[in-house]
Amino acid sequence: MRYPMIVYKSDGSDYCGLLPDFPGLFVAEKTLDELVDSVQDAVETWMDGEAPEAFPAPCSLEQAAAREDARGRALVMVEIDPAFLDDKVERINITVPRYALAMIDRAAKKAGKKRSTFLVERALAAATA
Repeated sequence: MRYPMIVYKSDGSDYCGLLPDFPGLFVAEKTLDELVDSVQDAVETWMDGEAPEAFPAPCSLEQAAAREDARGRALVMVEIDPAFLDDKVERINITVPRYALAMIDRAAKKAGKKRSTFLVERALAAATA
């Protein structure tokens, strides 16, 4: 989904971005490319702990331009993928050496978890570390 972002830069500061649809969300980076690239992560952090229904629909570019805090500032459209809110379970097929699978199963059993739950929890912990 495309969202408008208000972009500005003061002398001696980083590029800053405000997303009108996400109140209080503020992004700052050294370059414009980094600013645009960091929006997805900022939105995911902003949504942390919120129900998926709280994910706002985008306002129009005209609505963003009419805001007081947009006067004299650039407006860009940024892509935000709401897929991170999708908690639908999906079956996958992976290939694992037998010895590794046996070790995983023992560790999962010791933790009192099913294999799938154990693998997902460990993978997410590694991905967010």
